[in-house]
Amino acid sequence: MKINIFWFRRDLRLDDNTGLNQALNSGLPVLPVFIFDTNIIDELPSDDPRVNFIYDSLFSINKELQKSGSSIYILKGDPGKIWKELIVSYDINAVFVNKDYEPYSIERDNRIESLLKKHQISFKRYKDQVIFEESEILKSDNKPYTIFTPYKNRWLQKFTENFPFITVNKVNERSFFYSFSFKFPSLEVLGFSNSNVRVRPYDLSVIPDYHKFRDIPASDMTSYLSPHLRFGTVSIRNLVKIAFRENQTFLNELIWREFFMQILFHFPHVVTRNFRTVYDDIQWINDEGDFKRWCAGESGYPIVDAGMRQLNKTGYMHNRVRMITAGFLCKHLLIDWRWGEAYFAQKLLDYELSSNNGNWQWAAGTGCDAAPYFRIFNPYAQQKKFDPEKEYIRKWIEDFEQPGYPAKIVEHDFARQRAITIYKSGIKSPARD
Repeated sequence: MKINIFWFRRDLRLDDNTGLNQALNSGLPVLPVFIFDTNIIDELPSDDPRVNFIYDSLFSINKELQKSGSSIYILKGDPGKIWKELIVSYDINAVFVNKDYEPYSIERDNRIESLLKKHQISFKRYKDQVIFEESEILKSDNKPYTIFTPYKNRWLQKFTENFPFITVNKVNERSFFYSFSFKFPSLEVLGFSNSNVRVRPYDLSVIPDYHKFRDIPASDMTSYLSPHLRFGTVSIRNLVKIAFRENQTFLNELIWREFFMQILFHFPHVVTRNFRTVYDDIQWINDEGDFKRWCAGESGYPIVDAGMRQLNKTGYMHNRVRMITAGFLCKHLLIDWRWGEAYFAQKLLDYELSSNNGNWQWAAGTGCDAAPYFRIFNPYAQQKKFDPEKEYIRKWIEDFEQPGYPAKIVEHDFARQRAITIYKSGIKSPARD
């Protein structure tokens, strides 16, 4: 039987899934496939909570498919090798996917497309995880934006023009799926184990008042949408339509996400290097002892330590506190932003390469549209402003205000002046874009 294949990646839902909808309308039965890519997961611990979340999401999808006598085919290995096996096992007409814009994903998909082409199998890619992809929001000279505000303004202009045509599609007809019952593997069979850290359900009810509470970590009035966006268990089109009607501040956060995605696409060097090369000569101190204390939440600055302990325990950190902890590492401790970026990549449930990289470079002052190097958050001023009653701090620091609580790793005034001096001496030329 000739079939089409839909390859799930970071789009783990049945409803409003662009590539899947296209496959289901293709006229041939659709075999849903997911590959645990060993090029990625071999670098993760067996109980990584993000892998657990992917597994649970796939289990839910499979449960839905079983209602119509179908199922998802779960595989693990190198995608190149697996696709060679699938080509032999099935009479494949076309493979449908939703685009992924990260450097590894682009290279992988180009490789798979070349392999399929040799066997006269088409590889169909669709835009799904963004409203506007890499080259849809450009300056008048067709170059990418590197400053957020003009990017946002152009994004909003284009979105307003297209708003009536943005639809959210439900998958009600499941009969076009390939009828076969694949055995759904256990976590253990796949080489994984259960994690004590779990991804929380998202909460859309906070969107209307998001602007009122977004900077107050103790309020816990965040949507917890970010891991769901990262793995595609929620539709970006549905979210943006809600935010467009209900809260501009929340919509801005979604636009920042797409801004950093297009930065990563057009400037892939940012993965390992400064966006602004004028800062390449900064002499980071990179003290390993200081870094370990920062990681453990033992810097002696309560707002910083509370954030790091929340991250270590739950895989989440409040957005305002992310800025404070990142700025502290780079400017108070003069530790290379790449160290902090790698630690967040290891711990964050919502780890997204483009946003993580973009925000870390923003905090360090080395990125596009970044905070100037001389803007250095005073942790105590931030604490007084955003956690005046120390509710957030007491929630996450058990030994707060006890004799054993760590002393300050460095004095703020000294650290601020040191950072300004070292940044200034490390600038190659006037810091202009």
